Amino acid sequence: MARKPVTWYIATPADGIIEMSREAGTPVNLSVNVGKVLDHPNPCRNKWYDESHFSYFRMVKRVGEALEDTGIWPVTWPVRLWIVEPLGETGNWSQRYYPYRLLSHQIRVLEETDAHRALGPAGRDVLNVIQQEIPEWAVRWAADWDADPEGMRERKWDWEQCGGPTCGSGRWADSVAMSASHAHRESAAQTWIERLARNAVDQALAVTDASMARCYAYSRATGCAVATQHQARFEPYVLDALRGVGLDSPVPVVAA
Repeated sequence: MARKPVTWYIATPADGIIEMSREAGTPVNLSVNVGKVLDHPNPCRNKWYDESHFSYFRMVKRVGEALEDTGIWPVTWPVRLWIVEPLGETGNWSQRYYPYRLLSHQIRVLEETDAHRALGPAGRDVLNVIQQEIPEWAVRWAADWDADPEGMRERKWDWEQCGGPTCGSGRWADSVAMSASHAHRESAAQTWIERLARNAVDQALAVTDASMARCYAYSRATGCAVATQHQARFEPYVLDALRGVGLDSPVPVVAA
């Protein structure tokens, strides 16, 4: 039975230039070389070690890890995702720890593919939550905190440590999500999702000085975004814990 061909990915900023190549002073632009073979401009001699900041082409076969080790900073969107073919001799730092990664000194740029795939199978939905929903939610979360800092601090602690009758605790759900991301080779995807969610909060709360309200909004935003990443994998017991279900409801009034 024929083995399925492996697809290899490289992620770049929006201009198509491999960020590490730019920083090394030898920019390699994938966007203008689709269909062409590219030789590394300054290949390392001692394979496969970093002799410079950009010693070889780095690619992954697990698309959820395409945003790992790209040199792109700060985390931003959009990025671009490329399918490439390694040519010539290839290597790896460690088959045990990086079985999804490949290093080479020559590649063929095959095509550009949808960048949202780097955020996991639900990447399009994740971006919608981050770009369209979190900005509005962040304003409400910050307002809730400012209206009752002590009360919200207590409710946040209960959510993180204890959960509720229909969902687990926030900290437990975070660990479940991280484990799932590692198992599905989407650790880099989750890291980017969390940072993009925080960026959305920062933009929405740019005029506020309430640091604790912002921190609360961060925790809610990252939980909601990561829940979307894993929406097809988890039951409501985990998803609701990530989203903080119950924190947005009014505090029950206790009769005197």
